Amino acid sequence: MNIALIAHDKKKEQLIQFVKENEKAFSKHNLFATGTTGKLLMEATHLKIERKKSGPLGGDQEIGSMIANDKLDIIIFFRDALTAQPHEPDVSALLRLCDVYEVPLATNLASATLFLEHINKK
Repeated sequence: MNIALIAHDKKKEQLIQFVKENEKAFSKHNLFATGTTGKLLMEATHLKIERKKSGPLGGDQEIGSMIANDKLDIIIFFRDALTAQPHEPDVSALLRLCDVYEVPLATNLASATLFLEHINKK
């Protein structure tokens, strides 16, 4: 499966910990990430991750394009719901594309855990 990994700044450490704890499961999939998140994940793991631009610099839009072109199966996006994001319109567009194209979207640890358990049962 093709999985995108994204995290707002205050959620990056939580995503890194989640991916590290599940590195073996993630290693079975093609991984994509926005710039800084991908860099940090690769430094913390042995995973190969195709990095896009940083979210505020167009990375969210690059991931959105992948959704619209049927190149992603799941998005794991640990969002910081309590902090205003300068690129909020891009984030909203990404979420909208997940709805339009029916791409499963996990926005927190609980939903990401369920997604990962489900896809690794296959």
